[in-house]
Amino acid sequence: MPFDERTDGATPEVDDDIETVSLWRDAFRRLRRDKLAMASGIVLLLVILIAILAPVLAPHSPTAVSLGDRLKPPFSPGHFLGTDQLGRDLLSRLMYGGRISVTTGVMAVLVALIFGTIIGLLAGYYRGFVDTVSLFGINVLNAFPYILLAIAIIAALGPGLTNAMIAISIVGIPYYARIVRGAVFSLRERDFIQAERALGASDFRIITRHILPNCVSPIIVAATLDVGWMIVMAAGLSFLGLGAQPPAAEWGVILSEGQEYIRNAPYISLLAGLMIFIVVLCLNFLGDGMRDALDPNLKN
Repeated sequence: MPFDERTDGATPEVDDDIETVSLWRDAFRRLRRDKLAMASGIVLLLVILIAILAPVLAPHSPTAVSLGDRLKPPFSPGHFLGTDQLGRDLLSRLMYGGRISVTTGVMAVLVALIFGTIIGLLAGYYRGFVDTVSLFGINVLNAFPYILLAIAIIAALGPGLTNAMIAISIVGIPYYARIVRGAVFSLRERDFIQAERALGASDFRIITRHILPNCVSPIIVAATLDVGWMIVMAAGLSFLGLGAQPPAAEWGVILSEGQEYIRNAPYISLLAGLMIFIVVLCLNFLGDGMRDALDPNLKN
């Protein structure tokens, strides 16, 4: 009787990897058919590229003061989007502001995602005491309005962009912990997990090789939608004087400085608010498209 290579223990893992790649390709194929999501992704990519290349593309320094050019309206010679109350070029400040705002939002989401995922995995898999303690901490954080909790954390740490990012990251941890915890609850009793336990697989292997990969889809969708919320939170804290500090070129700072000149130069606040609106709207459209593409119930 010939040797059947299918009895090799490594083969099922290869098959699982092939199936996973196929599922991701199928999801990407469906995402490409969503024109709104793809258009939003292109706009976001363009904003990110402009922010990255700001030192090359910006016509002026974002902090260069020129009192003789103060409050010039848009389409003025040498200042396409006008200048602010100190004569600083708004186009340059918006370009550099994109670097700070988008980076802050992405980094805050990454920190919240990592810690929230770890908490959710441990709470959902081990249950019992670990789940009770984790759920208590999550409920305590959720008991406070997000913006008030972030302000309280910054009050303890002190104002500044880094502390603002830490604050909104802490506020965002329960969001990911709940998502991952719910996903683990539905996975830990599945047949393939029970089979791994019966074969003597360690908890670490089961969590990292089987449970975590099956939680990736909801995590990606949640993170895509959450980046926009984090950008708004960071801008709101900067607007209140608790995040990025002047003369930093950050969208929330530009909004805050422009409010004093809303009657004489409304374009200062409007342009910064428009940039936040466009980025957050595109992130929401892209997140909705990814959710639909990764949802197996919508495959047909």
